[in-house]
Amino acid sequence: MADTRSRDSATFAVDLVSRLLPEVAMPPDEGDRLLRSVAAKVVKSQHLRDVEPLFREVPDGIPDPAVELRACLLGELALIGSGAGRRSLEAYAEKLRELGHPLARLPGARLDIEHRFAVRVRGLGAVKSAKQLRSRFPEAPSTDGGAVAGCGAGDARDDGRANVVARPFTAGGWAREPEARFFTLPSPLDPDDFGISFIKELSLRCLAGEGSRRGSALACVTTPDDVLNELFSASYVGGVNGHGQGGAYARLYAWESFYALMGLPTDVPLLEAVRHAADYRWLRFMAFTDWFHHDTSDPAFAVLDPTRTRVAVLAATDTDAHRDALG
Repeated sequence: MADTRSRDSATFAVDLVSRLLPEVAMPPDEGDRLLRSVAAKVVKSQHLRDVEPLFREVPDGIPDPAVELRACLLGELALIGSGAGRRSLEAYAEKLRELGHPLARLPGARLDIEHRFAVRVRGLGAVKSAKQLRSRFPEAPSTDGGAVAGCGAGDARDDGRANVVARPFTAGGWAREPEARFFTLPSPLDPDDFGISFIKELSLRCLAGEGSRRGSALACVTTPDDVLNELFSASYVGGVNGHGQGGAYARLYAWESFYALMGLPTDVPLLEAVRHAADYRWLRFMAFTDWFHHDTSDPAFAVLDPTRTRVAVLAATDTDAHRDALG
């Protein structure tokens, strides 16, 4: 119904799901996926003129499936650059902000840093090999100073922050639990020493056994938009055996993870966070260990904060862990 282009079809699909979810017993995550997928289909298939009437009445409270679905519709419209300036949509979004809906913190239009969200660029798929990594990003060379600094890094465990950093991967159901870790340094690290020699000295699960397989670990300097896009894609696609979260929540989880990687409070405005991101140093890295399989997607990032004394690391893999047992 959501795929059938007409005002009646859009209205009926939204109304049906809104009424169905409270009455049908299903796990919350399945209900969320259904609602988010319908919102994505409606925005993809329907004309804006046929979607706009769904926002004639502003909500009076949350949670409510009808309100949640419309919040997702607004999020999907923002990703395709549609709906800006429409009075009914803006009034609904303002009410969601007043009610504290999580999606309402995101702007109603895509930011420049989000330019690759849900956009397939030929030749820019998952980075699977050292050759691909070197061809796209400048390598961060190994240094003796980096190795010394890595040995002196202290573990700064923060489970709550780690859960937020990993959410784009855990929400979609990637194959293995991501590794999100934080470290502190006794003195500022020279940015030139922030490379693979530094990362290899950290106590990371993803690097366990590094050097036991053919090939060397590698780190390259990347950009904030590359990291943010990887976070979005992880949640949007959902992994090989996972489930996509829809564009609205993929965008939210990406930004929340991005903030947590930088250690920014959630009340910092998004454009200010973008400005702050330029002061951080961002690395992509890979290795040849049991973690990195180089056949699906194995993103790994390290982030050095502006004080040069705090480091965040995120590594995830979409390779099924059971494959190891099968040989």
